[in-house]
Amino acid sequence: MTHKLLAAAALLTVAVPAFEARAQKTRGTIEDAEIEIVKERVNELPTATRNFEKVKIEAPAKTTTAPAYTYPDFRLPADKLNPTVRVLTIRQEQLPELTGNYLKAGIGNYGTAYGRAYLHNTRSENASYGLDFKHLSSSRGPVDRENSRQSQTSLGLNGETYSGPLVLGAKVNLGRERYNFYGYNRNVIELPKSDSLKQVFKRAGVLVYARNRARDAAFQYDVGLGYNYWSDAFKASESNLYATVRSTYKLTETSQVRVDGDLSFISHKDAVTDTRPFFQVTPAFETTLNRLNLRVGATLGYTGDTITDARQFNVLPALRAAYTVTEDKFVVYAGLGGGLQRVTLYDLSTENPWLAPNVRVADTRRGPTLYFGFDATPARALEVKARVTLSNDRNLYFYNNSALDTTKFDLVYDKKSTQLFNLHGEVVYNAAEQLRLGLKADYNGYNVKTLAQPFHRPKFQSTLFGSYNFYDKLRVGLELYTLSASYGSGRRAGSFPGGSLNREPRLTDTVIDLNLRGDYQLTEQFSVFLMGNNLLGRSNMQYLNYPVKGINVLGGVSYQF
Repeated sequence: MTHKLLAAAALLTVAVPAFEARAQKTRGTIEDAEIEIVKERVNELPTATRNFEKVKIEAPAKTTTAPAYTYPDFRLPADKLNPTVRVLTIRQEQLPELTGNYLKAGIGNYGTAYGRAYLHNTRSENASYGLDFKHLSSSRGPVDRENSRQSQTSLGLNGETYSGPLVLGAKVNLGRERYNFYGYNRNVIELPKSDSLKQVFKRAGVLVYARNRARDAAFQYDVGLGYNYWSDAFKASESNLYATVRSTYKLTETSQVRVDGDLSFISHKDAVTDTRPFFQVTPAFETTLNRLNLRVGATLGYTGDTITDARQFNVLPALRAAYTVTEDKFVVYAGLGGGLQRVTLYDLSTENPWLAPNVRVADTRRGPTLYFGFDATPARALEVKARVTLSNDRNLYFYNNSALDTTKFDLVYDKKSTQLFNLHGEVVYNAAEQLRLGLKADYNGYNVKTLAQPFHRPKFQSTLFGSYNFYDKLRVGLELYTLSASYGSGRRAGSFPGGSLNREPRLTDTVIDLNLRGDYQLTEQFSVFLMGNNLLGRSNMQYLNYPVKGINVLGGVSYQF
């Protein structure tokens, strides 16, 4: 009997907690007892209380700030369709913010050399700083080898500090560019020397800024103070001291006041020295009524330019209405606006590096401008946009071949206003960083009065692009650019330079430029890239007398750390 009791006691220490508690209280001799173990016993738990109410996740508060839509004048592409190491559709080219550093180097035909260094501190809550160095040069070009050589070198430094809601930052940019005026007549006895064709641009810029990063604060601001310096090989220079203000003040949950302002003072030295003051401010009141967003304001601007006797002080409406047809899927908008567009040699020389000396620069006066369009997201990862703009511009600049030297370009202006009809559309599909496809296109109709043609402003331009990421090892990208033919001016047969009567409008080429790019990841640090530009081998003469390189290939290696 004793051994049976011992066995039962051992089982009860595991299976019967109630009895264990009782045995712990009993001290002394274990009394004789008969214990019955029931194997069919079922432990029943009490019914748990169920909560049938769904878990509620509060939706983010709707912002009353309407998207900032700007409608700048159509500008010719700044790349001049020469090979550039720009990959709009390869994500590796633009690394995510503060994730690492990389070095790149490559070589190609036409004696092309490429280098890139991106160095930045790792992610920090206190500050960010880094540099971005780029170099691209070709010792030979499409016309007479070294006579059409070119190079671009730039260095950018940036830094930011974070102290509570305040962000303080600064940027410094330095650059040097070399081009040649190779658009000369080749049917001459002796070709010019490369150094006699040289054009060199030097650039320097500094910007300090402050902004509020507390998104829940009623007052939001982004202010900056900067200085840009530019010079060329003809001893011309431009100094631009400027300031910008972007601010909003939240009045209620559905309304706010917005004030945007720009101030600029340019000192230009050439054959003569002149100054160009500029000021523009746009105060506006914004409110949201259910699905309707309204903006009511005005733009007040002043420019010191006197070319074509255009009005210096301008007051224009700043009205906009946007209606959300379907939340986060379909928004239609319309507005009436206008304003001044600051034009500088610093920017113009990036569009067209073959400017003539002593060009007259003027700010564009965009008169009353009517625009309407829509933004839509009909499916996941798909964006569709369309916009129509009708404007009336004064001092809109055009590039025309100089009467004295057709290898260089003057800035010319219509003495009266220019009416512009712009139709813009874009479709972009972006699927989780793996597949990206897009098409952007613009049609521009220019109605000029005193100019023979809208010189070097094509009516149609488009960009078709796509990229695909194969298992995070191979990334391929495609870009197809098209520009319709536009007009320049050439000399009549048998004429001599020196007068407009000896010139006639001439069409440039229609530009069709196909580029391909591939990046293959060898290891976590090393990858190789290969890109081909102008694979159709066309002359692609965007500017009259200036063909671009034929098929050109650039390959190299990247190191990321």
